[in-house]
Amino acid sequence: MTTELAPLPKVVLGSLSFGVFWMLAVFPSVPFLPIGRTAGALLGAVLMIVFHVIGPDDAYASIDLPILGLLFATMVVGGYLKGAGMFGHLGALLAWRSRGGRDLLCRVCVVTALASALFTNDTCCVVLTEFVLELAAERNLPAKPFLLALATSANIGSSATPIGNPQNLVIAFNSRITFLRFLFGILPAMLAGMAVNTVMLLCMYWKELEGASPDEVGAGKEMEAVEEGRSPASSVLSLKCGASPALRHRQNGNGNGNAGHDDADSVMSENISTKHRWFMQCSEQRRKLFLKSFAYVVTVGMLVAYMLGLNMSWTAIATAIALVVVDFRDAEPCLDKVSYSLLVFFSGMFVTVSGFNKTGLPGAIWNFMAPYAKINHVSGVTVLSLIILLLSNLASNVPTGKLTLVRTVLISFVLSESVSRPAR
Repeated sequence: MTTELAPLPKVVLGSLSFGVFWMLAVFPSVPFLPIGRTAGALLGAVLMIVFHVIGPDDAYASIDLPILGLLFATMVVGGYLKGAGMFGHLGALLAWRSRGGRDLLCRVCVVTALASALFTNDTCCVVLTEFVLELAAERNLPAKPFLLALATSANIGSSATPIGNPQNLVIAFNSRITFLRFLFGILPAMLAGMAVNTVMLLCMYWKELEGASPDEVGAGKEMEAVEEGRSPASSVLSLKCGASPALRHRQNGNGNGNAGHDDADSVMSENISTKHRWFMQCSEQRRKLFLKSFAYVVTVGMLVAYMLGLNMSWTAIATAIALVVVDFRDAEPCLDKVSYSLLVFFSGMFVTVSGFNKTGLPGAIWNFMAPYAKINHVSGVTVLSLIILLLSNLASNVPTGKLTLVRTVLISFVLSESVSRPAR
């Protein structure tokens, strides 16, 4: 870490390059340069090299390949799990014997938080939003409380594990905290945050969550069916079984009840198409069951490997490759769903932040703040928390997690614990 300030031109140019990156990361559609976050990260990296703040070799060395590998593999595994219907099961869990709006809100908070800790907050938000909107519409409830519950719970829950969100990956890799140590260290705070968040949302939207009970909604659907000349039993049956509107539409459109399957089943039936002789000899149902079961089993194995302390990056890559190989088809359609723009953004961010660290400015700021942010005092923890909170909202949470300022605190904390433990 650079503790002394670099020459003034290097500090100015490095700060300018980081400022460009920060501006485009926070405001990706600025009128005079609407190129987006990913291109903004690359622009910041290129400026660092052009201004000789960091050399080309050091720039390549600053790109953290284990983090990129883990991100890539996690997205591949998430795609196969989505195809296996895992998120459909989570949606069914939200609807199962729901007792009204308040009960549904609590379920959204709990299920989203736990799922985000294992499958990243972005994935859970994207996939579960559709389920939450459908459940709210079926029960004549406002969507806003549930969307807020989904967004806040995803962020709170993802803090519990290194794979919950990208900034956790940065922190865990740089501080070398194991998966279990990270989990047990953050889990109490995550559970407390989840409880506080749930109570706050219930207090804010208590009256709005009264809505209509499932029985009342079913009666309303029955009246609508009678008015439209349809069978009341068919309308109420699909509602009580927890089927989504999209699912009921497919069932009605297919003309028979058995032809309608959920999104996951249809995706799996498309994905398992193969000319492999062994697969062609199996029935369609057995092929789907095998691929679903294998996806669940290897994912559980991946989580167990994390807990045993195996390398997280290569464990995730091995899991992704196992899913690709067993799928017995060209993996290009699945790989196309990977967010390569996110990987490029991270690469540019690594170079930009590394160049900014070489200016010595982050180290100088930390040296100034260190006496007021000691982690062995309540006042120091408060000051440090406020600094991180401010930086995360102003400079985005991922660059904040990568900055030397925060990394120094975390590494110092780990080292101080390892030194003081034998003395006890």
